[in-house]
Amino acid sequence: MIKPRLLTPGPTPVPEDVLLEMAQPVFYHRSGRFRELLARVTQDLQYIFQTRHTVLTLTSSGTGGMEAALASSLCPGAKVICLIAGRWGERWRNIALALGAEVVSLTVPYGEPVAPAQLEDALRAHPDTVAVCATLCETATGVKNDIEAYGSITARTSALLMVDAISSLGAMPCLTDEWGVDVCVTGSQKGLMLPPGLAFVSVSEKGWRVIDANKASRAFYFDLRKYRDNLTTNDAPFTPALTLIRALARSLAMLRSTGIETLWAKYAGLARMSRAGIMAMNLELFAKVPSEAMTVAAVPSGIDGNALVSNLEKWHGIKLAGGQDSLKGKIVRLAHMGYIDAFDILAALSALELTLAKMGHALEPGAGVAAAQRELYRVSLDNASSST
Repeated sequence: MIKPRLLTPGPTPVPEDVLLEMAQPVFYHRSGRFRELLARVTQDLQYIFQTRHTVLTLTSSGTGGMEAALASSLCPGAKVICLIAGRWGERWRNIALALGAEVVSLTVPYGEPVAPAQLEDALRAHPDTVAVCATLCETATGVKNDIEAYGSITARTSALLMVDAISSLGAMPCLTDEWGVDVCVTGSQKGLMLPPGLAFVSVSEKGWRVIDANKASRAFYFDLRKYRDNLTTNDAPFTPALTLIRALARSLAMLRSTGIETLWAKYAGLARMSRAGIMAMNLELFAKVPSEAMTVAAVPSGIDGNALVSNLEKWHGIKLAGGQDSLKGKIVRLAHMGYIDAFDILAALSALELTLAKMGHALEPGAGVAAAQRELYRVSLDNASSST
């Protein structure tokens, strides 16, 4: 029997204590007990988001949070600039189009980030833009976009900056208020160490002014005003995913006790390990500016990428993610976010090395694991020196 290990960029592993919270008896969600619970998780979410503004909890996927952001803010025909560096930038565009927005797409080749200068030029050409939609970590390619730079640009305009931080929040710096992010969206199943099913949305004062002024919103379930107004009494406008919110309280307590800066440093160290191991296997990193939340490698010539991912799981119990759409069979994606540690990364790299060798890729046996282990040693020395 092979022990399964999940290292996909969503869902990520869930700690046992968090899973056990979901096995507790269900209680009535229109009660003081639930209101106390929601108040507690809302406060802890503000810490993870690095915001003083209220964070709203929605029972939906992260995509639901994205749709809520746009549906609450846009009237039909409003102009939106979408920064597209992969599939999830395309998701912003597709939601905006479905809501009847006029979309300006700033598209770069997969593997590259959108340059801040492109956004600056686009806003100059389209001063009537209502929202700019960006992605911190483009999960399809592993690219990190410069949200801080985007925020300094949009802050000089009336446009809102909306950020998909679904595969990045909690795993890499996302300074929502400091960077001028007006709407920040994440999901439960990645850095927050939960199963899928919850979305979270923070809104700035600038964002609320736009939302409150939008009298043509088509949203009902996804009307963010309903969530904000109900949260004044720590309640939810619709039936919440009670068991997930109970588990959320536990996972947030774990994250908060560790400390957000410590978490960022941890995942940056796992990223260094992963990339050292990948390159030592004669593989190329796919992202030009890689995210700290995941590592993406190009599948070498002569190797079937779909078979590689399948064989990793079949032969070694290691579940990594392959590419999607035009990248199907061309990349392999390794997550280092949430409930993943250095020894999970070493196991994944070891399995990847063994599988590649068996499939005919030329590499030095043990080189990838050794390179990652050396990097782990350097990271531990860096952490020791910074704590003294």
